Amino acid sequence: MKQLFLLATTLLFLTSIANAQSPRKNILFIGVDDLRVELGCYGAEHMKTPNLDALARQGLLFEQAYCQQAVCAPSRISLMTGMRPDSTGVFDLDHPLNQALPDAMSMPRFFKENGYRTVAFGKIYHHGRDDKAFWDVLDACSTPQYTGAETVAVITEKTKEARKQKLKGKEFRQFVKGPAFESSDVTDSTYSDGVIADNAIEQLRQKDDRPFFLAVGFKKPHLPFVAPQKYWDMYAPAEIKIPARTPPRGAADQATTTWGELRSYSGIPAKDDLSDEQTRTLIHGYRACVSYIDPQVGRVLEEVDRQGLRENTIIVFWSDHGWKVGEYGDWCKHTNFELDTHVPLICSGPGIPTGQRSKALVEYIDIYPTLAAWCGLNTPKSCEGESLLPLFADPTLPGKRAALSQYPRGGGMGYSIRSGNWRYTRWQRKNGELIARELYDHSRSDIATENVAELPENTVTVNQLDARLLEIIKPTNASR
Repeated sequence: MKQLFLLATTLLFLTSIANAQSPRKNILFIGVDDLRVELGCYGAEHMKTPNLDALARQGLLFEQAYCQQAVCAPSRISLMTGMRPDSTGVFDLDHPLNQALPDAMSMPRFFKENGYRTVAFGKIYHHGRDDKAFWDVLDACSTPQYTGAETVAVITEKTKEARKQKLKGKEFRQFVKGPAFESSDVTDSTYSDGVIADNAIEQLRQKDDRPFFLAVGFKKPHLPFVAPQKYWDMYAPAEIKIPARTPPRGAADQATTTWGELRSYSGIPAKDDLSDEQTRTLIHGYRACVSYIDPQVGRVLEEVDRQGLRENTIIVFWSDHGWKVGEYGDWCKHTNFELDTHVPLICSGPGIPTGQRSKALVEYIDIYPTLAAWCGLNTPKSCEGESLLPLFADPTLPGKRAALSQYPRGGGMGYSIRSGNWRYTRWQRKNGELIARELYDHSRSDIATENVAELPENTVTVNQLDARLLEIIKPTNASR
């Protein structure tokens, strides 16, 4: 009965958009790097994000969307292929899609083969040349991240020294890194994200007989926290609260990170916690970068309206994963915690309800089949997600029973599901042998406070969630 109901709602939805728009169905695919669920439209009243808040009012906001792995390359490859990391085989930053899955039916390839003009600006994949053959236009934008004279001078000297030492690849990039933040009195387009918005706007003005798949990948708020001074001025440092540095009680040894990503920037201690002053400055910089991204998204959306494209275009706004700003004494992503796996997702377009919110559990692997179905195309068999069209038709539907994320650590894999108010994580070896379990109650907050997996009163819950998790991962693991 459930399948028949979902089929019926999907057919009703497709009929409604067929009546509401011409055959030309465009896709505007807006990604952001390291953006946690801390926006005005998600209830963060301290954040200045008017353009994203407006987009949420114009579309459907998903309150419980989850990425498949909280690190850039695996998350983006999973999203762009509609496949879980266990299927892509990509769990780190060292394996481009072109190398790991050269024959993948990725979104750019799929839409290009279906007659779309495919264009990408900024950061869509972690590796900028992934899917190069399937983009009609590909511009990763390499505008320098720093503009301060002192910072540029230091980096110039460090670059000379790195070349003298004949450093290459990752060692070179780590050696020449500058500070973790910078504020300068410059225009938005001095930095790369302003340029990316400029390029997207110019692309929207181009005339082409083909519908477009336009991917716009903004790079902030990824480190370093570099944004024009006016966005720093939006926030008062004294009003920024320092999060508790206490790790969740009873967390598995594999659960936390050493946040080496942040430690690689100059001025950050190689070990131990940051001071309150450093913490406050970095949170300030992170928020400034989010508010810098907001008007860039707004400018692109204004051009969509100016060109009369809104009635024929679906807009998808997403971030590759969440982020920690000092919670648990931890930074960056790289975990299975709710803060890292819980992500923003907003969809807007013909037939999609406006100003509504869905509490349904959804995953990023669901985006690809959703776009294929919305455009009236057959979803590739390789996609492992489910179309969200039934939720477009009825946002009150419950969605999935669980959303799965994963992270490798210590020679094993941590599989983690959000289900109801619970986040359950199973750490296991490659042969499936159990290493550790975690259970966190998120009925009040995304902050994990205590691992209650071993409490006797939670035995039934743990067993149920473990079975639910294994039910999801077994088909994928069996095919490997």
